Amino acid sequence: MRSQSHTLSWYPEFPGPEWLQVPNVPQETTSRQRPSPCGIPKPCPEGDFSCLITSGAANVVAPKICIEGKMVMGYVEKNVGYGINIAVVNGKTGEGMKTAFFNMYDGDIEPLVEFLKSIENGSIVLIATYDDPATKLNEEARKLIRELGSSAIQSLGFRDNWVFVGGKGADVASTLEKHIKNNKDKNKYDSWPEMIEWQGCLPRYLE
Repeated sequence: MRSQSHTLSWYPEFPGPEWLQVPNVPQETTSRQRPSPCGIPKPCPEGDFSCLITSGAANVVAPKICIEGKMVMGYVEKNVGYGINIAVVNGKTGEGMKTAFFNMYDGDIEPLVEFLKSIENGSIVLIATYDDPATKLNEEARKLIRELGSSAIQSLGFRDNWVFVGGKGADVASTLEKHIKNNKDKNKYDSWPEMIEWQGCLPRYLE
């Protein structure tokens, strides 16, 4: 993937815990169309796919992954969960192929390993973390993710935040990722680091 088209951007200031105490809102809604949960995609070169990916925020706000303005994974889709969230996308068409999430705190590592092994060549792989992504990670799982192009996977630890875009196959070997360590002296949300957002363009897979 062309690194020059990749820019990391951050959410506006994320409200603190008091934000979670949602005030009463009138049931009557306006006729205005609600904003897309995927935001407004940046323009991409012809043939590239627009992408938006965010990590979770603490253990409260779920991650999301969007391709071409369509939600592939997110709270609305009811297909995200604590741990590691993965979307596999067809590198030629940009269509979602499969999604899954794996609880890395008290779940089983084997389903993650089998899922990673099943990813086909020519696939774009997008990963977003939520709460704790690392407690159950073993060397086999880290190796399989490293083979998708990640370097941060080797140091991914308890309650770290991480987003990753990579792929399987020689022509999708370029990657991007952002990793923020859980550091109690620097965390934004008590026991969790700040949320990560990335928006950019993904080139098609060429055989």
